[in-house]
Amino acid sequence: MIGITILGSTGTIGVNTLDVIGRNRDRFQVVALTANRNHQRLMEQLLEWQPRFAVMADADAAERLEAAVRAAGAQTQVLSGVQGLEQVAGSSDVDFVMAGIVGAAGLKPTLAAARAGKRVLLANKESLVMSGPLLMEAVKEAGAELLPIDSEHNAIFQCLPPGGGANLESMGVRRILLTASGGPFRDWPSSALHEVTPAQACAHPNWVMGRKISVDSATMMNKGLEVIEAAWLFDTTVDQVEVVVHPQSVIHSLVQYRDGSLLAQLGHPDMRTPIAHALAWPERMSSGVDDLDLIQIAELRFEAADPERFPCLRLGYEAARAGGTSPTVLNAANEVAVAEFLDGGIRFTDIPRIIESTLARHSPVAVDQMDTVLRADAVARAHAHEEITRLGG
Repeated sequence: MIGITILGSTGTIGVNTLDVIGRNRDRFQVVALTANRNHQRLMEQLLEWQPRFAVMADADAAERLEAAVRAAGAQTQVLSGVQGLEQVAGSSDVDFVMAGIVGAAGLKPTLAAARAGKRVLLANKESLVMSGPLLMEAVKEAGAELLPIDSEHNAIFQCLPPGGGANLESMGVRRILLTASGGPFRDWPSSALHEVTPAQACAHPNWVMGRKISVDSATMMNKGLEVIEAAWLFDTTVDQVEVVVHPQSVIHSLVQYRDGSLLAQLGHPDMRTPIAHALAWPERMSSGVDDLDLIQIAELRFEAADPERFPCLRLGYEAARAGGTSPTVLNAANEVAVAEFLDGGIRFTDIPRIIESTLARHSPVAVDQMDTVLRADAVARAHAHEEITRLGG
């Protein structure tokens, strides 16, 4: 049995992971489940899966969960905080770690899993965006496996030769094509984006996702972050990664080879497919996703990604080219701006303005240690809040 920790088990990735594991119970043992504050949902999962550990990032929520566990007579040990997350990510009876915590909060436990030599199923792109050199070094030194869960990067992984990422040029790869749905506002006039509401931004046309990542998809910052993630995962430059808008979200990404071949991975827009692929790799197993009917789909459309219409995509490329701590600042400013937008404090079109202003105040330095990353993150968040205040948020 493969022991697995699911970081962020109450979120979309975590719930889908448990769904896939539930279809393959003979292969996996859930060792630990973690959540931020949703102790009620985590308690439901504990009763079904009976893991050895449960972790609440929030200390108050951990106390409430502990009380519920005692009342139910369950045997699960409740831990809390970042230390608890790191403990279950590196536990000796854990083989795989699903890194499904959204945002910067997932950085430390994801690094802990890599340093412990686990198979890290990476759904937390921010870990690579913020600290690419540190995470990739940890993977190499500990002999860990880093398998992408983002549908786009998982598709690229499947379209590359075995061992893909060692040296794309030697494999004959000309470029990587990341597909993007274009989000809910792909056909809206730019003048209408000023009045976008949080509910509209979270109504993705194809994918079921959490609120933060749904807004990122709407601004296309998600794609900007994914460009940076792809460069680290596949050992290439961001200039070899091109974004193409594909409204149907059937082709999840493509790899263009020197000989003219273009390999694509197709499937329904359902996260259980990449989750099942990474859990079973190099084998295949049931995901619960229906077969794709090409006749029913009939046609696939593609459009160029307009960096002027979607300035967050442009900012992603600019931060990647600036290097060092610039991607860390990009991510931090975006997290602050998106949270403020979801709370109703700023307009949708203010998000890229806040990010660009925050980046303009930053002088990047090399990402050589965790303190450097955390310091850049903290300063960027403070600057982003100052920009929000200046805008009247």
